[in-house]
Amino acid sequence: MDPTPVDVVVIGAGQAGLSAGYHLQRRGFVPVGRASADERTFVVLDANDKPGGAWQHRWASLKMATVNGIHELPGHPVPTADAHAASRDVLPPYFTEYESKYALDVRRPVRVRAVRRADEDARGRLLVDTDHGAWASRFVINATGTWTRPFWPHYPGQDRFRGRQLHVADYESADEFAGQRVVIVGAGISAVQLLDEISQVADTFWVTRREPEWSEEAFDIPARVAAIAGVEDRVRRGLPPGSVISVTGMHWTPWARAAQSRGVLERHPMFAAIEENGVRMPDGSFEPADVILWATGFRPALDHLAPLRLRTPEGGIRVADTRALDEPRLFLIGYGPSQSTIGANRAGSAAVRMIVADEAPVPA
Repeated sequence: MDPTPVDVVVIGAGQAGLSAGYHLQRRGFVPVGRASADERTFVVLDANDKPGGAWQHRWASLKMATVNGIHELPGHPVPTADAHAASRDVLPPYFTEYESKYALDVRRPVRVRAVRRADEDARGRLLVDTDHGAWASRFVINATGTWTRPFWPHYPGQDRFRGRQLHVADYESADEFAGQRVVIVGAGISAVQLLDEISQVADTFWVTRREPEWSEEAFDIPARVAAIAGVEDRVRRGLPPGSVISVTGMHWTPWARAAQSRGVLERHPMFAAIEENGVRMPDGSFEPADVILWATGFRPALDHLAPLRLRTPEGGIRVADTRALDEPRLFLIGYGPSQSTIGANRAGSAAVRMIVADEAPVPA
C-alpha cells in the first residue's frame, strides 16, 4: 500500500504534540480525514491507548500540589483541582477534553517504527512508517518526550542483587516498601520527592554521583531563562540535552525541606558495586538493601529517527529553535530546552510558524 500523503505528521500527543496540533489548526491546517482536496493537512499519531501523554503513567502518589511545572495547553485552562488529587486522575481527562474541543482527531494507538527520507531531494517527503500504515509527509514534528526511555545506569554486580530494582517509571506507592531498606539513586526532583515520601515508611539511603548544589534563590523567570539558554546551547552543538538541574542546581522545594527537617536528606557518594544483599561503598563499607530505586532520569525517545542519521558523535541531534539543523523538514519539540510544559507550548508554536514560512511563496 502506498504511503498516505499529508503535509505535517505530528508524532506524540502529550503537551508538545497537542500544542503543535492546536497551532497547525490556527494556521489553517486540517486533520487529514476531514480535509478537502485543496486544504493543507496534518495528522497526530499517539502510541498510547488513550489521551493523557505521560501523565497517565505517573505514580499514584504524585499529587497536583507536588507536580513540577504544570502549564495549561494553549487556549484551554487546566481545571481547578484538589491539591491532594493524583495528577494521573486530573490531567488525562483534561487532555481528553482538549482533543475533543479542538477536534484534533488523534490517531491511537499508533506506533511509529521509523522516519526516513523518501529520496535525496531535500525538499522531498519524509516517510513515516507505523504499525498502522505509512505516511509521506512534507514535515515531521517529533513530540515523543522521554517517559518511554527510562535511563538505567550499569554498575558492577547489578545482575546479582537479590532484592528488587525498579526505575521511577515503575514506581507506584511508598506503601510497597514499608519496613524495608531502600537505596535511592539520583539527584533530581523525582529522587528528592520520593526520598521524602518513602522515608516516612521505610529506612532510606540516598546516593548521588555528585554532591547536589542547593540554591537558595527562587527558581524565577531569570533563573528559568538562564537554564533554558544553557540547554539551548547544548542541543545546537549536538550534545545530549542534559537536564535543567545540571545548569541551575537543586532548588529548595517543600518536599526537600520536609525531608531535611526529618533528618533524611543525607546524601552519600555513589556506591562502587552492587552485591547480593546491598551495595558496596567507595570506602569499602557495605550498606544492606532490600530495594534499589533508580531515580536516574530519562532519555529522549528518538530511536525511530535513526534512519535519518542525525546523531552526532557526542550522542545528540543538532537543533536550533526546534528545527533539526541537519534535516530541516524535521522539528523536535519537548526536546532539550522545550522539555517543560510551558516550553513545549512555545516550541509547538515556533515549529508551526517555521513550517508556514517555508510554505510561503517566494516573492518574484
